[in-house]
Amino acid sequence: MNNLPHKHELPISSGTSSNLAVETPIHVAMAIIYQQGKFLMQLRDDIPGILYPGVWGLFGGHLETEESPETGLKRELLEEINYSVDIPKKFDCYADIRIIRHIFYLPLLVELEALELNEGWDLDLVTPEDIRRGYSYSKRAGEERPLGDIHQKILLDFIDSKLPVADL
Repeated sequence: MNNLPHKHELPISSGTSSNLAVETPIHVAMAIIYQQGKFLMQLRDDIPGILYPGVWGLFGGHLETEESPETGLKRELLEEINYSVDIPKKFDCYADIRIIRHIFYLPLLVELEALELNEGWDLDLVTPEDIRRGYSYSKRAGEERPLGDIHQKILLDFIDSKLPVADL
């Protein structure tokens, strides 16, 4: 799992003291899920202490011990939105000192209402225009909420990649 090329090395913080212990980065699998030119995103819970609280992000999560990124993604999508995936396609890998993000893409083949939100505050199909702006409206929150920086970067990279995706 650790021998994947990391095309996108993200900046490492400037704290470079030799007294700091080097931790093994955690691996996560995340999904770019698209339908009719829009992207499915999760409004993360607004709970202090979690990564990216109260912002729009991609669905996915931490890999369990010895779990492949593909298997972890399938498990996470079932847990988070009760969406079953056959074979997600690998897009890229984004790494920094703390997290290695394995990014996959796949179509949403059901109506939004058929999904069961089991984790997060809201979910919605977000337009490329909103992704570029860095904000999207949440009906449940009753306001525009920001996209997580890394999630926005990943989606913009995907949009710019011009992959031959049928409905984009």
